[in-house]
Amino acid sequence: MNKIDRLCGLREKNRRPEEPPMTAPPGSDTVDDNTVLVRSRREPERFTVIYDRHFPDIYRYVAARLGRDAADDVAAETFYTAFRKRDRFDARRGAVRPWLYGIATRLVGQHRRDESRRYELLSRLSPGDRAVEHEDRAAARVTAQGVRPQLAAALAGLSGEDRDALLLVAVAGLAYEEVAQALEIPSGTVGSRLHRARRKVRQALGGIDPTGIEEKRHA
Repeated sequence: MNKIDRLCGLREKNRRPEEPPMTAPPGSDTVDDNTVLVRSRREPERFTVIYDRHFPDIYRYVAARLGRDAADDVAAETFYTAFRKRDRFDARRGAVRPWLYGIATRLVGQHRRDESRRYELLSRLSPGDRAVEHEDRAAARVTAQGVRPQLAAALAGLSGEDRDALLLVAVAGLAYEEVAQALEIPSGTVGSRLHRARRKVRQALGGIDPTGIEEKRHA
């Protein structure tokens, strides 16, 4: 049984064999994420709305960092973890989307060595190599000019913390405050990590900044 099946099993664990599969209650698709998640504590079937809304983006983010082979399991594990921890979600601290990216990022962190090896491999490939075309997503999202070995090498050389901050902005499209929520750190720390990561990437690319990130200054 894969992890997606496990998640579906959680959705249907109270269903009797003669009953139809659970579906989200009517009207759930028009309710905001935070309300849906809070209601899912009493009505677990509502969590299907969160899954349907966010799984594609979480999958793309994980695939950008670890490749598609690992993305199936890690993205599914993200929602399995979110389902189990939905009682701990505090809507006063932020939205569901960055909370999910925080879970995904921590799971990616369990594969740091694999991620670094992947970028190191990409750094040795030519831009026209089909392996680049099919396997790399992070660099393609970070730069409109497509994959460049120097960028892959720069990503491989970043610390895990700096890489998380950079890719949550450049790949996932989170705002600084959302990154702070996802990583459970102050916004000023997000700014420091992004500044450090962008500086190293610029150095690797001869002064070119491919991220398109507008830096904030924190007092």
